[in-house]
Amino acid sequence: MRIDLDGVDIYAHTGGRTFDPRGRVAVLLHGAAMDHTAYALQGRYLAHHGFSLLVPDLPGCGLSGGEVPDSIPDLAAWLWRLLDRLGVEKVSLAGHSMGALTALSAAAARPERVSRLCLLGAGYPMAVNAEFLEAARRNDRIAVLAMNDWAHAMRAKLGGAALPGLWMVGAAIRLVERARPGTLYRCLSICNDYDRGLEDAARITCPTGMILGRQDMMAPPRAITALAQALGGEVRSEILPETGHMMMSERPRKVAELLEKML
Repeated sequence: MRIDLDGVDIYAHTGGRTFDPRGRVAVLLHGAAMDHTAYALQGRYLAHHGFSLLVPDLPGCGLSGGEVPDSIPDLAAWLWRLLDRLGVEKVSLAGHSMGALTALSAAAARPERVSRLCLLGAGYPMAVNAEFLEAARRNDRIAVLAMNDWAHAMRAKLGGAALPGLWMVGAAIRLVERARPGTLYRCLSICNDYDRGLEDAARITCPTGMILGRQDMMAPPRAITALAQALGGEVRSEILPETGHMMMSERPRKVAELLEKML
């Protein structure tokens, strides 16, 4: 689906079904330098299990125009402009990594409009190693390779894909490599700079689900403790064994089922 927002062409995936803003709307937000295809399996699953689905390519990412905003709160404000443009009143939000911070910030800004929240691969603070950030600034391919090495559990590196023959690490590398120059750096920078996580968490009033990878090196389960304690609503967490940061491809069916329950 194509949407004109503030004069910028935005793309959003709807899971193969017509998007209905009056339905049970679920929005899935992707991580740094990725796009809607990160949720290829989960999006279609939710769209065919009672949800009116929206998986936007965030500004400057994927098939969407524009630039990555200057901060996580700015990205959250962009999301509300998109939902207002589509006539959505109530929504369930889910986000992965950078998308998790965006979902958190968006839910804090408009808590009365968020029915459910789900954070995947979230950590707070989401500090980024200085050398990694500098490599991303230079558009050095080592940043993409390092990111995807850290992002996958060992099982994913040894042929653990649900689909026979799929190389999960290679697919994730190619996904990030498709991003425009500078996109990874801008995304990592706004994650690194986001410092309102605990304050935003305290404003959340809806039930919140958390899906975590036991072997996530980028956002290990312990990195969510303070945020979970600060959340104002009911919290439910699920830690997936032998799973890293890229849980949507590492555990596609399980993540889809958990999203359905938590949203």
